[in-house]
Amino acid sequence: MAGNTYHEEEALGKAYDARLMKRLMAYVRPYRWVVVVAVVLLLLVSALQVVMPYLVQVAIDDHITPGDIPGLRMLTLLALGVLLVSFLVRYLQTYIMAWLGQKVLHDIRRQVFGHLQTLNLQFFDRNPVGRLLTRVTNDVNTLNELFSSGVVTIIGDVFTLVLIVAALLYYNWQLALITFTVIPLLVTATFVFRARVRNVYREVRVRLARLNAFLQEHLTGMKVVQLFGREERTFEKFDEINRDLRGVHLRGIYYYAVFFPTVEVIGALSIGLLLYFGGFRVQSGVLTFGELVAFMTLVEMFYRPIRDLAEKYNILQASMASSERIFQLLDSERTIPRPESPRRIDQFAGRIEFKNLWFAYHDEDWVLKDISFTVEPGEKIAIVGATGAGKSSLISLLYRFYDYQKGSITIDGVDLKELEIPDLRRHLGLVLQDVFLFSGDLAGNVRLREDSISEQRIRQALQRVGFDRFLDQMPNGLATEIKERGATLSTGQKQLLSFARALAFDPDILILDEATSSVDTETERLIQKALEELLKDRTSIIIAHRLSTIEQADKIIVLHHGKVREWGQHDELLKQRGIYYRLYQMQYRKQSLSGGGNVTHEQKQASS
Repeated sequence: MAGNTYHEEEALGKAYDARLMKRLMAYVRPYRWVVVVAVVLLLLVSALQVVMPYLVQVAIDDHITPGDIPGLRMLTLLALGVLLVSFLVRYLQTYIMAWLGQKVLHDIRRQVFGHLQTLNLQFFDRNPVGRLLTRVTNDVNTLNELFSSGVVTIIGDVFTLVLIVAALLYYNWQLALITFTVIPLLVTATFVFRARVRNVYREVRVRLARLNAFLQEHLTGMKVVQLFGREERTFEKFDEINRDLRGVHLRGIYYYAVFFPTVEVIGALSIGLLLYFGGFRVQSGVLTFGELVAFMTLVEMFYRPIRDLAEKYNILQASMASSERIFQLLDSERTIPRPESPRRIDQFAGRIEFKNLWFAYHDEDWVLKDISFTVEPGEKIAIVGATGAGKSSLISLLYRFYDYQKGSITIDGVDLKELEIPDLRRHLGLVLQDVFLFSGDLAGNVRLREDSISEQRIRQALQRVGFDRFLDQMPNGLATEIKERGATLSTGQKQLLSFARALAFDPDILILDEATSSVDTETERLIQKALEELLKDRTSIIIAHRLSTIEQADKIIVLHHGKVREWGQHDELLKQRGIYYRLYQMQYRKQSLSGGGNVTHEQKQASS
């Protein structure tokens, strides 16, 4: 697990970035009146905090010292009232800011997830799923503290500091200046702490990214780990990364453990100076005892917002780093542009033409080279070739998961680049070899949240592909729960379910990408039977390793190293004794050696 692979997570950025903060505040704008109310409440809380020392001073000087018990009772009730109001105001302010934080997070998550769904497969090829998941969850959650207890609270802390300084100067400006003599020590301690914690925070992010990547990779590949007996070695590596993360966290705890007591010591030093010089002023009558107590209370309060601001610095730093990564994701543009003047196919026939098509995933490392062929409406075309010949790439281009560099693909004479992608895909149905099922019920995995597909239509689709024999054995029928990635279903059942999914959407063009390559013979018979009805009067493209599944195709296209090398019907291609003949012969031999499947007359001829 090389650390260099996580360089993106290492970029820490500034503790405050005006450009990022401006973009973040755009999410707050719809709730600006909520922010105004929260700020007003916070300022009121700060003012009430400063009022309490004044009430203590009045109680001592005007009521306790003269022995005015009735007046003291009234002042005590007033102080309790101030505390009660302070409690209610703080409660409202805390609730409002927490509400605001969750509202903003909800909006950001919606925007990020919505944007992810618009990006093309090239983006997901470059960005690991774990990293994207971190953006939608961890990075967005990091912003919660910024909105709920960050920016607005900083305003409150600064306002509280200003009020306390004003009150100290009001009581006795000489004592206030004596108190402020320790501020350089406080500034120095804060500066050193900030620099050390910044480095620790950076290292924690790097090591946490390594730990998350290791966990995701090895939990996903746990089957391989257990098959090869690598549990102990894997645990040792995990323990090493985990201990490294723990060590950095402990270093951060050490800095906090030093900084906060240092602030307390500096505060105690200022209290000591205040007692020494204030005591002389009380004896000389320049300062009352109540004023000295109020002064000491204010000095103690002076250090609370300073400690809070040190905490807010870390929140601000974490939020800037997370927001930068979120905005990088939101600024990722679609690699496949939308047409400037999109066209629509009014009367869909389903004629597909590939003309002089060239495609490469990277630069000019061509995967497909000068591909040309036509699929007529209602025609069943098979595409075959060895692994890496470019079969699946051809289908990806038809779906516009990627864009081709040269040539064209047209449907009913309209170039794919002139069609809106949703309009294009509405006419296509795809059954993949690697079936992906979502957690939820069986009906939901067929319908895919398309409300127009009724339960009766789902049952018909399942019946047509032969899944009804399995459905009858399920106690909850269509409401049967499907575990994550279809863990409760066999490979064949998952293939049939994906086939029913495509059938329920009733596409104009059906594409089968290795749809029968991972099923047993009995399940393959079920699919073959369903295909006869499904492919009737429907344009279809079939990619298959099992050549026996495409013997009845109207036309077979043979790809080799990204080029069309042969085409024709099954019998014609066998007579040519070319690439298709050799593929067919090799498959028959594998079948004979494995002892599986029935050997056809053509296969016997091919082997002789």
